[in-house]
Amino acid sequence: MEKPSIPRGTRDFGPREMARRNYIFDIIRQSFARYGYLPIETPAMEHLKTLMGKYGEEGDRLIFKILSRGEKLSKVLDAGSDISATDLSEEALRYDLTVPFARFVVQHRNEISFPFKRYQIQPVWRADRPQKGRYREFYQCDADVVGTDSLLCEVELIQLYDEVLSELRLPGFTIKLNNRKILTGIAEVCGYPDRVVDITVAIDKLDKVGEDEVAKELQEKGLSNEAIITIQPLFNLQGTNTDKLDQLKSFLSKSEIGIKGIEELEFILNYIDKLGLKKGRLEFDATLARGLNYYTGAIFEVKAHDVKIGSICGGGRYDNLTGVFGMEGVSGVGISFGADRIYDVLEELSLFPEFLAVNTQVLFTNFGEAETDFALKILKQTRESGINAEIYPSAEKMKKQFSYADSKEIPFVAIVGAEELKSKTVSLKDMKTGNQVNLTPEELITRLKK
Repeated sequence: MEKPSIPRGTRDFGPREMARRNYIFDIIRQSFARYGYLPIETPAMEHLKTLMGKYGEEGDRLIFKILSRGEKLSKVLDAGSDISATDLSEEALRYDLTVPFARFVVQHRNEISFPFKRYQIQPVWRADRPQKGRYREFYQCDADVVGTDSLLCEVELIQLYDEVLSELRLPGFTIKLNNRKILTGIAEVCGYPDRVVDITVAIDKLDKVGEDEVAKELQEKGLSNEAIITIQPLFNLQGTNTDKLDQLKSFLSKSEIGIKGIEELEFILNYIDKLGLKKGRLEFDATLARGLNYYTGAIFEVKAHDVKIGSICGGGRYDNLTGVFGMEGVSGVGISFGADRIYDVLEELSLFPEFLAVNTQVLFTNFGEAETDFALKILKQTRESGINAEIYPSAEKMKKQFSYADSKEIPFVAIVGAEELKSKTVSLKDMKTGNQVNLTPEELITRLKK
């Protein structure tokens, strides 16, 4: 018989992994709520036309399309050999949470008030090549605000990055910042204002493939050697954030939109300088592009120090996303925490708290009908007191029940044998130290609450 398996790029999560994942989700969820964001959920699948054309050519190729069924599929197949992917599919699994959110805003515009701040923690799917830190099914944790173009939102979202990742005890991380208007200005200055997407997609790969490969791709996209030489100094701007922006001001002096992008970043950086960050380092990076086409203003990316994992968070401003669904003039900005990559970082750096391995706090033994009858009454009281507790399901030797407690890392075992039954007490054993003490049911609950 063939051994059961799951698709590449997906994973099973056991109790230990789930405790750790929920630790991440809980911290993110609490921080979102603290900043005034409200929870929503959207379906796992969307209409294919909702998703296509929103992520750029490369992103569109990674959308998981759902094959049409029944009569619809039969009609397409009967039509002949000239069949496209869109003929075979009308629905797809969501690629991210931002485009479905834009659809949600337009569809429910009469039910929500603006500015609308929402958070969403759900899985997304991408038909990508699985590798370390890159999965085909993974969770995103998004916070967005739509209905305002105030740059205070960008300031707040940077603070959210800093708060969540500091709470997760990351020793160091860099929040990279750029602006799509600056990238548009660069395209204008080098003489290719209509090639912003091509330039952006190429520059976005700089960290992965290096300058030579980026230059090669720009050349393949039709940029002249002169234009490429003009752009390349921007790959290595030096100094403080202010120094880098001053250098860029000179480069973009003839681009109105480029200068506008610089002014927006100066506003954000000035406020963060005043407010300060807990652990994060904010860094302007002129090469940060973010491959998604819908970004129009500030863009963010976060990288953890001391690990060889890509970005763990991303985000940016999008002024036109709801427009494609028929609702013009609604600006939005949002960020996303990559929970799966954050998990990998915390695991690699051994940053998960030890207590997360503990679920059941006390195991009650089972030595027969009379003992169990007494133990079940105490077990009920223990659970009602907010203590996680369970009883071994069958009467077995003490060694086997202790082994079960050890395998689940249960810190205490409540022994109810003949002597305890007679005295109406419980012997509580500390599985770590081996110490054992006899207690009344009330004393047991008090001790466990400590």
